[in-house]
Amino acid sequence: MREVVRLEGVWVYYNGLPALEDVSLTVERGDFLGIIGPNGGGKTTLLKVILGLVKPSRGLVRVFGEPPEKGRRLVGYVPQYSPYDRAFPLSVWEAVLMGRLKHSRPLRGYSREDREEALKALEAVGILDLKDRRVGSLSEGERQRVFIARALASKPRLLLLDEPTASVDKPMETELYELLNRLRSEVTIVLVSHDIGAISIYVDKIACLNRRLYYHGPKELSEEVLKDTYKCPIELLAHGVPHRVLRRHEET
Repeated sequence: MREVVRLEGVWVYYNGLPALEDVSLTVERGDFLGIIGPNGGGKTTLLKVILGLVKPSRGLVRVFGEPPEKGRRLVGYVPQYSPYDRAFPLSVWEAVLMGRLKHSRPLRGYSREDREEALKALEAVGILDLKDRRVGSLSEGERQRVFIARALASKPRLLLLDEPTASVDKPMETELYELLNRLRSEVTIVLVSHDIGAISIYVDKIACLNRRLYYHGPKELSEEVLKDTYKCPIELLAHGVPHRVLRRHEET
């Protein structure tokens, strides 16, 4: 089965106002999809619909051919903000093992398989040497790798990431994108970002979302599509690493 996610005519309202308007989208096995759009455009809401955390007012949602509440057992999720008390004495190893909770047996602790999968996840993101460190002592980039490892420990077939580089510096941002690029051979990836230029280097498909879906397809985007999505003129420039420049525009 190649189809991983299917949305048909999805509408979501918050306090009577539309957050998603008639969104239809298909994600196939092996995709590395980047979802871009302005703040408040519904990107996080879309991920929560896929996870079954937000129920649409109208429309159909299927994850691995099932309703999202069932299909999400095969989904790993890294939210934009992972609240964490730096003073809490939680080790990297313990944090990553938490990704196995839905597989562990109640009151019987973690199994050998749980520990093996946690080790594999630590190795996959390159932080096995940090497993005994406290999560609160890590840099933002290292902590983000912990959260990705926690998601991978559940052995997902789909990995959803919401602005995974929002709180890291540029060198670490590049490392995280390269890490995801390596992982794409093992798991389908959907990545939400506001940074058009950075993700365009790595993803193979892009979805432009601003409540409505303005584009979904190969990453070669026209200026008109971006203008329609962001509701203002946009110019893409390349100097070393591609980045975006937004022209000043009139308030409406």
